[in-house]
Amino acid sequence: MTVTVRFAPSPTGRLHIGNVRTAVLNWLFARRYGGTFILRLDDTDVQRSTEELAQGIRDDLKWLGLTWDREERQSARTARYDEIAEKLKRAGRLYPCYETAEELERRRKRQLARGLPPIYDRAALKLTDEERRKLEAEGRRPYWRFRLANTDPSDPLKPQPTLVTWVDLVRRDQTVDVGSLSDPVVIRTDGTYLYTLTSVIDDIDFGVTHVIRGEDHVTNTGVQIQLFEALGAEPPIFGHHSLLVGADGQALSKRMGHLSVAALREAGFEPMAILSLAALLGTSEAVEAHQSLDELAHLVDVERVSRAPARFDEAELRAINARLLHEMPYDKVRDRLENLGITGGEAFWLAVRGNLSRLTDAAEWWAVVSQPITPVIEDEELCRRAAELLPPAPWNEETWSAWTKTLQAETGRKGRALFHPLRLALTGREQGPELKSLLPLIGPERAASRLKGEVA
Repeated sequence: MTVTVRFAPSPTGRLHIGNVRTAVLNWLFARRYGGTFILRLDDTDVQRSTEELAQGIRDDLKWLGLTWDREERQSARTARYDEIAEKLKRAGRLYPCYETAEELERRRKRQLARGLPPIYDRAALKLTDEERRKLEAEGRRPYWRFRLANTDPSDPLKPQPTLVTWVDLVRRDQTVDVGSLSDPVVIRTDGTYLYTLTSVIDDIDFGVTHVIRGEDHVTNTGVQIQLFEALGAEPPIFGHHSLLVGADGQALSKRMGHLSVAALREAGFEPMAILSLAALLGTSEAVEAHQSLDELAHLVDVERVSRAPARFDEAELRAINARLLHEMPYDKVRDRLENLGITGGEAFWLAVRGNLSRLTDAAEWWAVVSQPITPVIEDEELCRRAAELLPPAPWNEETWSAWTKTLQAETGRKGRALFHPLRLALTGREQGPELKSLLPLIGPERAASRLKGEVA
């Protein structure tokens, strides 16, 4: 099976966790089947789309590791859309309308008051050529609707129940009654195109085989299948995944600002923590930290994504991020640690990674072992004797055990009474990484000074 999928964000804002879910499910599907992943920038909204936001989307995807095989931009394809629009106009499937937004709203309210469905009544199809010319002479510019194939044979303007069906990758047998929908607007009054039409043209031209997107597009799919048919093309296979909701079950859509990829990156989250959670939520697989996209590609099957809303909990993301760091090998963080000014090498990383929630937390522990700190002397007598009994260099992970055994024998202290005062003096912290690993990094000279209460 040859697979081509696409991720199609609009450069009108930065990517957020909901977008990441769609992007990673598409990327993993392509990787799973050796297919092609297209980044398609849907930038036909010229008022809101910017190059800065387009670059932001690219940067976010690259940081996440979701590289693409090719990039397409809808703004570069206007001539192609014009060509197809003319074809649909000639076939009578696109027709011009002249109502203002206010007129449409009044008409909708009248229909509701009469107990009728508030869908467009196709009044524009009743206009004569002369009436259209008169409206345009008044300064009205047409917008264009796609005429759905749902006409009652007894009344050319009246829709009748018309079922569009498909087998969805996620939701299985799906049905949309396009007889209950308005003919969708596909061209604005300024001549720019809306997603419903351009997406279908692109999917045909780019050979997209599978469209994997959020379940909020299910109704739109019924319309787009009719567009594929109107253009004589076979529709792709659709898969509509569940949307993310908060831990409280409420929609995330209105509070995505702090859940943008840029904000999550700034907060210190790892790409694979974000991707692991976004990809595994709402699947039959356990939500766990994975070190690579290849691991996820072998694990995640879009066809096994649940239809139930996927609950996104920031606390769960923090926990996954910590677990990911706790298992991360040194070669994956070497350069990033050095950029933070941390030069302790693998020994330091293995000593502290189990206590990190974010990679930047390592800087705190690097300061503990390499920079002057103010020690906390809880048991002056014990610390004085501990300094006297410090073993000679070189030190390794066996040094701590041998030293504390000697101290226990000399002072009679054990358990918390022995270990807690030593931790406070050596690190100035109540808790932290195992001292058997930290002690060799602190070194004999600094350890001796701290046990004496000196800033070192």
